[in-house]
Amino acid sequence: MSGAARSSIAQDAPITRRQAIAGVVALAAYPSAARAANASDATTKQALDTAMTLDPPAALARLAGVSADGASPGARLDLAAARAGLTIDQRLANPTLQPAERFEWQMRRITGDTVQLAAVRRDLETRRATLAAQADAAFDALGVPAGTTGARFERLWRDPRFLYPDDAAGRDAAVAGMRATLAAIRPKLPGLFGTLPPACLDVDVRALDAAEIAAGKGGYRILPAPDVRGTYVVDLQRIARRPRFSLPSVVAHELLPGHMIQMPLEARAAPHPLRKRYTAPLAEGWATYAEMLMADCGLFASAADRLGHIHWMLFRTCRGLADLALHVDGRAPDAVLGDLAQRQGEPTYFASFDNDLATIARTPAVRAAEGWVPLRIEQEARRPGQRRRVHHKLLDHGPIRL
Repeated sequence: MSGAARSSIAQDAPITRRQAIAGVVALAAYPSAARAANASDATTKQALDTAMTLDPPAALARLAGVSADGASPGARLDLAAARAGLTIDQRLANPTLQPAERFEWQMRRITGDTVQLAAVRRDLETRRATLAAQADAAFDALGVPAGTTGARFERLWRDPRFLYPDDAAGRDAAVAGMRATLAAIRPKLPGLFGTLPPACLDVDVRALDAAEIAAGKGGYRILPAPDVRGTYVVDLQRIARRPRFSLPSVVAHELLPGHMIQMPLEARAAPHPLRKRYTAPLAEGWATYAEMLMADCGLFASAADRLGHIHWMLFRTCRGLADLALHVDGRAPDAVLGDLAQRQGEPTYFASFDNDLATIARTPAVRAAEGWVPLRIEQEARRPGQRRRVHHKLLDHGPIRL
């Protein structure tokens, strides 16, 4: 397979490793219009290409006279996102901004102009409390001894009832379980999306093979293309760290209806790099929302699988609140680290608490945005009769600002 068909991106890797989406997918069957090749689009693209080489004031001046009249929906989204993001970049150049004000503008830069920091904090804190209550109910159903949410997850992670054997048979069983989850998801998709491109649905999961492990590879994606099956290649090297209840939510995130729908459709839409710059959390936000959507559809039926899903949601919610704690509240890293351990208990497979906190410290507002975007999507999609419309609005023409 050519390198152009691969996406060697681990689940939830930092955004800077997520920018290039590989693969060209034939998606003519999808009920959205591909970007038209017209003179207005060409003019817009030329202006945006030039704007990328300029500082924000000069870039905005270059774009000021560009009209979106006659442009395709994608080109209009490119232009609107570039203007919004560059305007915020100008504002962020002000050295007198206070931490909370700067953080709010940093979130707006990559998410949308209407973001309000107080609402983001409220939504994340409410979500964390709801998840903790749901976790306690599921822990009680499984007979896990009382304690903090984190302590109970630590116990669950080591419960032999849910561990795969650390051998080839155990890894085969883990892949078979993920394939069973994928099979359970497929019948739910028509009611949620209508017609999807066949390429998006031609997906599978397998484990890293011996050669990939020897080469030091982690989990990665192969995006679907006309002659290539989309595949999530899962890292099961430390299989004791991946109990069976932790994997169903991974299937929803990495495969269907998560990245294997969102990424090929984004590749087809071909958003301009400036639009991708100013909508960066949408890819991860969509995949996290996909997990929430499957929970709403009853995918995680057992108490153990619910806890696996809740743990992934706590991970994303708690890191969003850690982002706020570090950059807005000025809390010490050690205190934030202790809070993560108390509330989440077990770090994710690919990121220790220490490493994740270091990433959050380097990238203010990114994790808060990634944690909040799926909550915002869910709010819109739960409105009566709006779910499928919201899905198409988010996917048809590539990432959008909220």
